[in-house]
Amino acid sequence: MATFIVETHYVPELQDRRLAARPRHLQNLDVMRERHQLVNAGPLADGSGAVLIYSVGSRAELDRLLAADPYPTDAVQVSSIREWKHNYEF
Repeated sequence: MATFIVETHYVPELQDRRLAARPRHLQNLDVMRERHQLVNAGPLADGSGAVLIYSVGSRAELDRLLAADPYPTDAVQVSSIREWKHNYEF
């Protein structure tokens, strides 16, 4: 398994689009948590975006999960994806 940290950025001008999709986005996160694909997630304290930590078999699997997220990609943009070598098991 590989662990990835994904940082997103919210586009302020498109907040209404993001908020309209938020309930479906949160349901999607719940499903990934149940499947042990999502370790943790949450918004940044300044409200500018979010950080999500995934545990998946490959980068290709992560890309499929990100593509399936209900958030509109113009309103919520992926800022960075980094593989993380953690010291402790989840």
